[in-house]
Amino acid sequence: MKKILVLILALTMMVGVASAELKVAFSQIGQESDWRTANTDDVKKAIVDAGWELIYDDAQQKQENQVKALRNFITQGVDYIVFTAIVTTGWDDVLAEVKEAEIPLILIDRLPETSFGNDDWYTCYFGGDFPFEGYKAGMWVKNYFESIGHKGDINIVRLSGTTGSDPQIGRTKGFDEVVAANPNMKIVYDQTGNFTRAEGQAVMEAALKAVPKIDVLWAENDDMALGAIEAIKAAGKVPGKDIIIIGCDAVKAAFEAIVAGEMNATSECTPLMGARVVEVIKGLEAGQTFDKVVHPVEYVYDMNGGIVIDDDGNVSLKAADHINERLY
Repeated sequence: MKKILVLILALTMMVGVASAELKVAFSQIGQESDWRTANTDDVKKAIVDAGWELIYDDAQQKQENQVKALRNFITQGVDYIVFTAIVTTGWDDVLAEVKEAEIPLILIDRLPETSFGNDDWYTCYFGGDFPFEGYKAGMWVKNYFESIGHKGDINIVRLSGTTGSDPQIGRTKGFDEVVAANPNMKIVYDQTGNFTRAEGQAVMEAALKAVPKIDVLWAENDDMALGAIEAIKAAGKVPGKDIIIIGCDAVKAAFEAIVAGEMNATSECTPLMGARVVEVIKGLEAGQTFDKVVHPVEYVYDMNGGIVIDDDGNVSLKAADHINERLY
């Protein structure tokens, strides 16, 4: 009996050592927004809490830094790579090297494009459905203005995200689908704010000078919307009333702005992906396989709720009812 207990203890210790010896590398694009900070913190914490060694690299918004980081991960012999791509294209060479090194690649938040002709270069992707996020934002604008009896054109300023990034491409595509189906919705000014609050403010300042009548600000993330609010105030206009404002991500600061009446809505994109990363790694260690692409369930939050946001008749939720749930 004593020998059996000793053997069990030894095996337990061996499993613990094997788990602790996993090296999990995480290449993050930078820290351009509250959303990104929450995403980084959540994934890093989940990896460390799982008992694995975390090797983290912040690319500081530069693709060349991420390419270098991925090659460094290969050199270090990591067991898994968690990767968020700053832009959609330009990854073929380094991702081919990752595949050749036989390191499982877990994609989060952004799904890069390659010319490989197949999808066996990555294990799985978990993140927002960006076209649908943009589509829901467009539907919210359309149906909100119908709900208040607005007649005539709806002049829209768009603050787009980092040009060429997966969320920028997707959210633009989804929103434009609604615009194309509704001729009274007109994008009168469209410029990137690179997902940052400072650039959102600067671009909105320029838009206010260039466009005589603005009905809506559509910002492809909340940080740009929050920056734009300051520009709107400085121009002597009332955000949330003179200009209807919808953002994307659904960070807590946006909820607070909605409750305060300075912002009208936000289309959700959750940054909380750490649990999924750990689930996938544990599953792969146990020989499991996973669906290639998984999207979390996401909502639109606004001042009062009840605005139709998709073709299935789903409606927006009232931000004030959910603000205490927001962890980021």
